[in-house]
Amino acid sequence: MKKRWLLPVFASLMLLASPFTNDAEAATNKELTTTAYKYIGVPYSYGGTTTNGFDCSGFTQRVFSDLGINLGRTTSAQYSTGNAVSKSNLAVGDLVFFNTSGRGVSHVGIFVGNGQFVHSSSSKGVTVSKLSESYWANRYLGAKQIAKFPAEVVAKKVEEVKSVAIDFSIYASRAEVANQLAKALNLDTSDTTSTFSDVKSSDKYAGAITALQNAGIFQGDENAKFNSNSPITRAEMSKVLVLAFDLTLQDNTIQFTDVKKGNWAYDYVNNLASNKVTLGIGNGAFGAKDNVTLTQLDLFIERAMN
Repeated sequence: MKKRWLLPVFASLMLLASPFTNDAEAATNKELTTTAYKYIGVPYSYGGTTTNGFDCSGFTQRVFSDLGINLGRTTSAQYSTGNAVSKSNLAVGDLVFFNTSGRGVSHVGIFVGNGQFVHSSSSKGVTVSKLSESYWANRYLGAKQIAKFPAEVVAKKVEEVKSVAIDFSIYASRAEVANQLAKALNLDTSDTTSTFSDVKSSDKYAGAITALQNAGIFQGDENAKFNSNSPITRAEMSKVLVLAFDLTLQDNTIQFTDVKKGNWAYDYVNNLASNKVTLGIGNGAFGAKDNVTLTQLDLFIERAMN
């Protein structure tokens, strides 16, 4: 995809040169959301423009750059780009702006539909929030359309529709978790004879799965299956990480609203949080039932190793 330089919008005929008049070069709205979501969990860093940490405009700039669209570096520069869009006409991919400082435009995110936007929050890192939340609703300034992101053509044949498919370009499969952990722990993956009934010795990550199974880190379900191509929840991941890195509970425990005493994952989640491997997803929640993203997997392993 070719890069397209975005020009500030002036009250002149330069509007005719708007960067999104050629929709053929634009990504689809699914590509936009997929690209934005893959960074969920990356921490906030003032002035950050990399996966080590983003500030708000560094995040939006990175997402659009991944799609071949160049944005200005700062929130104010991005606010001066594109065409104004009313709140009632927001489309996926529109930039939404807020006054969080009391001095004008100071925060930006990307609208992803259903009244939600993804952004790099100073308290949560890259996350998804609702425009209707009182904090954001009271600070909303406006929106700009930088490019149009058309919907993909929906397959008409029922057999081609996968309504419950998991996008593993965003989320981590159990096999990928095994692969990454085996590398991080420097395990011997030469033995591919797993006793899981659904893991063949010829499978891509059979060695990693077998190594983790032998180490007592991964266990099968009630049918002795590993379920290589299934996602893994954050609660399940907490148990795996505690076992893999032999983490012990520290003094600074954190209580999460969605993982209370009596929950099977309570000890594992608190252990993980006390070791600062996770701080949850915000608003006091851990996100126990949320599927782990690839970005979160990388961050979890990096933090657990340190």
